[in-house]
Amino acid sequence: MTHEIRSSTNERYRRLLELTASARERRREEQSVIEGVHLVQAWLGRFGPAAGEAELFVPRRSLQLAEVSALLERFAGTPTVLDDRLFARASQVEHGNGPIAIVPTPRPPLPRRLEDDTVYLDRIQDPGNVGSILRTCAAVGVQRVIASPGTAFCWSPKVLRAGMGAHFHLDIHEGVEPATLCERAALAVRAAEAGASTSLYQADLRAPALWLFGNEGQGLDAELRAWPQVTRLAVPQQPAVESLNVGVAAAVCLYEQWRQRRS
Repeated sequence: MTHEIRSSTNERYRRLLELTASARERRREEQSVIEGVHLVQAWLGRFGPAAGEAELFVPRRSLQLAEVSALLERFAGTPTVLDDRLFARASQVEHGNGPIAIVPTPRPPLPRRLEDDTVYLDRIQDPGNVGSILRTCAAVGVQRVIASPGTAFCWSPKVLRAGMGAHFHLDIHEGVEPATLCERAALAVRAAEAGASTSLYQADLRAPALWLFGNEGQGLDAELRAWPQVTRLAVPQQPAVESLNVGVAAAVCLYEQWRQRRS
């Protein structure tokens, strides 16, 4: 069974447009909008019915697609079929086949003590960089990511697309100030820094760690730079390049940690 919407004046459709267009509205309602079979499958695989109410919107043209039909069979609720022109107006993917899902934004509690591998994103503003780092974390088994105020909203559509489903393998905590991080960290703390005296490849990275990755232009917050617990590590590179993109630097550091542990 499905619902069907053919008019742009429909209240549920107007709410869908508001959520897809407005980050403020998504934050106010604590809802996220995910689009595409892969992302919706990943959400169902992680949360399923346990995540609360969810709404699923499908363009009429996609009902005959095998991957969409299989997804609809897994969905516990009643999907809404949109006229193709209405779906195109709501979609943020050119010629996308959908579906679009409105889901509760996950809000896991931050542990009182951080003892397992964690990555802290300090005011990283580019959604592509944030999504790339989330994807790397999922790939190397770092399951907790903490974002400071000023970091791109991890559940924004751009970050979700860049993360390619990584969100649903992670516990993501947003709006955490550096002071809170310093109070709760009970493990090694590491930061990539271009001028550090110790090379990443000389350091023993096998112990659980909190990795700090800073703003694209300014680097780490002053409070984090002054934190005595931080071990600074340099990623070796040719002098022609001043520094690496933060998404690339995070990938190099986390994969070296993973390599050492596997060895």
